[in-house]
Amino acid sequence: MPIGSFYKLYLSPHRKYVKVLKNLLGFVPGNLSLYRMAFRHKSVAQNVKKGVKNSNERLEFLGDAVLGCVVAEVLFKLYPYEDEGFLTELRSKIVNRANLNQLARKLGFDKIIEFDNRLLNSSRQGSLLGDAFEALVGAVYLDKGYNFTKSFLVNHIIKSHVDIHQLEQTETNFKSKLIEWCQRHGKDISFDVVGNQDGENSKLFSVQVIIEGEVMGTGKEYSKKNAEKLAAEKACETLAI
Repeated sequence: MPIGSFYKLYLSPHRKYVKVLKNLLGFVPGNLSLYRMAFRHKSVAQNVKKGVKNSNERLEFLGDAVLGCVVAEVLFKLYPYEDEGFLTELRSKIVNRANLNQLARKLGFDKIIEFDNRLLNSSRQGSLLGDAFEALVGAVYLDKGYNFTKSFLVNHIIKSHVDIHQLEQTETNFKSKLIEWCQRHGKDISFDVVGNQDGENSKLFSVQVIIEGEVMGTGKEYSKKNAEKLAAEKACETLAI
């Protein structure tokens, strides 16, 4: 065992927290502050500069991109003869918030995440664990680099906790779920194609889900259908459906 890891596990003043992380993740973290931030919800975060809080939101943004890239590569190699639409839909099933919430709970993230339960009652905690999962991926990436993060996700997470072939057979239709929810609650809903900031020549479709005049989710993809699915998934996350 490297001297640095030995010190963190057995001699440092933070050794209890390091041991908890090692048990959860299977490795000794380097920069502890990144991991503490990954498990800190904005409800307990402090302002640090220009209204930005030391919460896990920025790490979540980064982790979402890294996770999507790793999962895309796994699926690209696993299904060499499937088209882009199939791969996009299956990736969405793996990284959707419900699946990430379940993964995070299975890994024990609910025991160490920091949040104010006075501000977040049970009905508002829908994406709490999934957000922390993505933030953790961002923390690992900054701490250990892309190759380590990819290995961690593939070997410790995907192979151990994700049944890709079972998910392939699972129907996860967020658009239908969202439309049904709006019908039950008497709310108007529309899926609107909007202009892309990437320029007129971009082949990406950008779709917004608008419920009662308010934008609840946005999705970008190379087909209108897939963009609507992603936008509906974001809206379901926002509404904790």
